[in-house]
Amino acid sequence: MMIESLSYMPTSKESNDSLAKHFTDLAPALNARQAAIEASRCLYCYDAPCTRICPSDIDVASFIRNIHDENINGAAVGILKQNILGGSCSRVCPTEILCEDACVRNHDAEGQPVKIGLLQRYAIDNMKLEAHPFKRGPSTGKKIAVVGAGPAGLSCAHRLAMLGNEVVIYEAKEKSGGLNEYGIAKYKLTDNFAQKEVDFLLQIGGITIKHGQTLGVNLQLRDLHTNYDAVFLGLGLGASKQLGLTGEDAPGLLAAVDYIAALRQADDLSKLPVPTRAIVIGAGNTAIDMAVQIQRLGADDVTLVYRRGFESMSATEHEQHIAKENQVRMRTWAQPQQVLLDADGRVQGMRFEKTALVNGRLAGTGETFDIAADAIFKAIGQGLEETSISDPLATTLKRDGDKIHVDPQFRTVLPRIYAGGDCVAPGQDLTVQAVQHGKLAAHAIHHDINGLKEAA
Repeated sequence: MMIESLSYMPTSKESNDSLAKHFTDLAPALNARQAAIEASRCLYCYDAPCTRICPSDIDVASFIRNIHDENINGAAVGILKQNILGGSCSRVCPTEILCEDACVRNHDAEGQPVKIGLLQRYAIDNMKLEAHPFKRGPSTGKKIAVVGAGPAGLSCAHRLAMLGNEVVIYEAKEKSGGLNEYGIAKYKLTDNFAQKEVDFLLQIGGITIKHGQTLGVNLQLRDLHTNYDAVFLGLGLGASKQLGLTGEDAPGLLAAVDYIAALRQADDLSKLPVPTRAIVIGAGNTAIDMAVQIQRLGADDVTLVYRRGFESMSATEHEQHIAKENQVRMRTWAQPQQVLLDADGRVQGMRFEKTALVNGRLAGTGETFDIAADAIFKAIGQGLEETSISDPLATTLKRDGDKIHVDPQFRTVLPRIYAGGDCVAPGQDLTVQAVQHGKLAAHAIHHDINGLKEAA
C-alpha cells in the first residue's frame, strides 16, 4: 500500500521552508582548514586497516595523504577509481563500523578515529576536473543489458563502459539512482546529490538508460538474454516484507520505504500527510530513517519497536543515537500481535506481545500492551519483487532463500546472466557493497564475453 493510504491525515503545521531546515546535512561538510587538520591526523599506516576493511577497496591512507598535500583531484580520482559512487558512499556508508572503527587512532591517547567519511566527501565535493577522470578502452563490439539503475547497476555499467563495452540500463522508476534517490533519509543525501552523481557517472559515455522498464512487466529476461551478449541483474529489493497480521492493508499501515520515497521526491514537504502518533516497526537503518524523518515532519509521538534488544539491532549505535537525539521513543523486546482499528477500519494503534529469550530462542511471554497510533510504518526488511523474476527464463534462476544465487564471480546458474547488489546473497545490504558487486561483476562479464585468458 502506497502513501495514499495516509491521505486522510492532516499535513504539517509548518511551512515548506521551515520543514526544509530539518532536512539539511546530518553531518556538515568540512571546510579546507578542517580537512587539512583532519588529514594531518592520519598516520598513513602501512597495510592500513581502514583500507583492508573498505568494501570497495579504496586506498584510504593514499587519498588522505593527497588531501594533506593539497592534491584534491588526486585524492578524488583515487577514490573514484575504486568506487565511482564515492560521493554518495561518503555520506551514507556506516563508516563508524567500517573504516573509522578500524582506524588505529581509536587506540591512542586521543581515542578518536580520523574522520574518513568526511574527508572522502571533501575530496569528491571539491575536485575540479576538466573532464571525466576515466577514458573508455578500445571498443569490444559487445553490448550488455543492465537491469536496475541503482548503485550496483550503475557501478557495473560504468566499469563495463570503461572497458570498451556498450551498455543499456533498464530502470523501472522515473529516475536513476535506486536507493540513493528513493530510499535514503533526506538529511543524508541533500541538494539532489544522487542525480548529480548519476550525471557525472554517465560522462564516461557508452551508457544508455531507459526508464519505465520493469522486468516481468514490460521487460522480459528471455528477450534480454537473446538480444545482448550478457545481462546483469541489479534488481535491489523492492518488495516490503509482511507482518502476517489481519488488518495489514488497513489505511494508516504502510511500508516505511514508500513514505521515505515520497518524502525524497516531494517538492513541498508541507503537503505530506503527517500522523500525530506513529509507530515504526523494525531495527535497521530504514526504521531509524523513517522514525527520525516523521518526527522532524511534525509528529508529536514516534515509537520504534523491535522484538529483540538494542545490541541485536542492525542499525548501528550511531544511528540509534540519532533516533534518541530526535526524541524517538524506542521499545525493545516486543513483537506485533494485532493491528488495532477504529470504527472506520483505520489504524488506531497496535497490540504488542513482550518477548524474551528462552533456551536461546526468541519467544513471546504472553504479556501484551497497546500503543496508540494514527499510522504504522513497517521497516522489517525487503525481498525480491516476484514479478521481476516471473518470466519463464527468470524462474529457473537458483535462489538462496529470497535472493538470487551467484558464484564468486557473480554468475548465476544461467549462462551470460549475472547479478549483484542487494538481490544476491553475499555481503551486507550496503550501498558501498552494491557498488563493489557491480564493479567486480563488470570485470567478470568483460572477461567472459570477450574470451580473455584471465580476469582483468
